[in-house]
Amino acid sequence: MPQSQPPHPPPHALSAADTAALIPVPALADALRLAVAQAAQGVIACPARQVVPLAGGGVILSMVATAPDIAVHKLITVVPANSARGLPTIAGQVSVLDAATGAVVLTLDGATVTGRRTAALSMLGIATLLGRAPRHVLLVGTGTQALNHAQALSVMYPQAAISIGGRSGASAERFIAEHLHPSGAAHPGPGSPVAAARHAAAADIGALADDVDVVITGTTSKQPVYLHPARAGRLIIAVGAFKPDAAEIAPATVLASRIYVDDPEGARHEAGDLLQAGADWSQVQGIAQALGAAPMADTEPVLFKTVGCAAWDLAAARVALAAA
Repeated sequence: MPQSQPPHPPPHALSAADTAALIPVPALADALRLAVAQAAQGVIACPARQVVPLAGGGVILSMVATAPDIAVHKLITVVPANSARGLPTIAGQVSVLDAATGAVVLTLDGATVTGRRTAALSMLGIATLLGRAPRHVLLVGTGTQALNHAQALSVMYPQAAISIGGRSGASAERFIAEHLHPSGAAHPGPGSPVAAARHAAAADIGALADDVDVVITGTTSKQPVYLHPARAGRLIIAVGAFKPDAAEIAPATVLASRIYVDDPEGARHEAGDLLQAGADWSQVQGIAQALGAAPMADTEPVLFKTVGCAAWDLAAARVALAAA
């Protein structure tokens, strides 16, 4: 009886630079639009992620999504204390599998996929809920999320002014010096073309400029960092908190806003901003419900809360496979 051929060895895990080169933000934002719709329709299956504590105060996350074409498994660790050690906060990998055979066809850097797809989802939120190019974007935070969003903005909305709000003016100035060109465009990440923005400046979060029309918070704070009242004409996108005991947006601001989430099921367990505010879940909508609808952020206060799910990693994997 003839023996079956041994399976091909799994592909070598791509570096952060090679992963970034395969998932440019514009293509990823388009892939996310499709993935958002397919997840809502059940075409993409995305069970709740496993979250297991680590001894050092971090967590290990196991996330799976399947679609008719591919499946993905992301296994990453998130250790906030690593920033003080000079180590990456997020580490791990994304395995991309052929849906028919189950074979691993690509292995991507997990931190890069997470950062890129989170920022690209924010860009989809701007396009869907604001419906126009922003004039002035405030990024709250000076870590990896802020850098990924600065890079995404300088590609997708190069004419937007970017302000950076940190725990101190010094941290914001340091972020600008290390990561932004004098013109305000983010230093290009691997494989990322960058266009010039109008300017970048450190911002006083407590005295927000009136022309800020998009606020993106990407911190690990347990307490709200954005305390301003909700207002029409300003879209708030909260991406940093993914645990029920963490929140970035003041409860009063949350409750005065029309609320959208990326993953309705995951948000019920992980969106601390909404849970701590006591949001009425019957009034919380998935971003899929806004696709194709008229934008409303210029006419009423809107909050877009993202917690992330493996369906968005699957979208990134599709882009990477097409490019590879």
